[in-house]
Amino acid sequence: MDEKGNTRVIQMRVAWILIALAYIIVWILPFLADLSGHAHGSAQNLANTRDASHFGWWIIALLGAVSFAYALELDRGNWSGIFAGISFVLMDTFNEIWNGLIFTATGGYSAYWMCNFTSGYQTLIGWNIEIIFCFLFFGLCVTKGLPKDKDAKIIGINNRVVFAFAWAMLGVIVEIILNSFDALIWNYWWWSARFPLFLMLLAYFPFTLLAYYVYDLPTTKQQAKFVGIMGGILLITLLVFIPLGWI
Repeated sequence: MDEKGNTRVIQMRVAWILIALAYIIVWILPFLADLSGHAHGSAQNLANTRDASHFGWWIIALLGAVSFAYALELDRGNWSGIFAGISFVLMDTFNEIWNGLIFTATGGYSAYWMCNFTSGYQTLIGWNIEIIFCFLFFGLCVTKGLPKDKDAKIIGINNRVVFAFAWAMLGVIVEIILNSFDALIWNYWWWSARFPLFLMLLAYFPFTLLAYYVYDLPTTKQQAKFVGIMGGILLITLLVFIPLGWI
């Protein structure tokens, strides 16, 4: 491995270490706070979760649009982009699972993020079908314009880290705007616009870093294997936790 490749590996490891530390901190913090009852939006979100009576036909339109986008990539033979897009959503699925577990573990006080306003189908406490389709698009978008040389640097930083953080900041800005008119609910001060550190590290940064990791795997077989294993683990987790009422 040359110097640039070694730099990429080191910087990626540092990024993932920071992300891991941030995860540990946000998982612990709610249990150090004095929480009781239901915070803003909690009862409504719990009632709406997996309630099919809110079904909206726009879900079918979104399904068609996402299918068309991935069919275009398939027609171009862009398997790297396809698997990167799927891995982006899988990383979000991981986040949504632990967000639901936080809600349950705090006695229903609050998840870190919850949705407000009408959704065609709310899958988990802070996740709805519109977000899933949006992230399937987003996962494709983050690979567009990506330098072909995965080891190239931008002001001394590996381009994958720079692009991942830039896309993450865009996502965080959108979430802050959504939160400003209560479309997205945040009830913990350390997960908010006035203290955005954990938002910046955990909201989109790991999604994009993982998408780039999968995108840069040397073979389609390796990409499919990684996505398949991760998807399988998450599916089993959902199939166990949902019936138990944990998420």
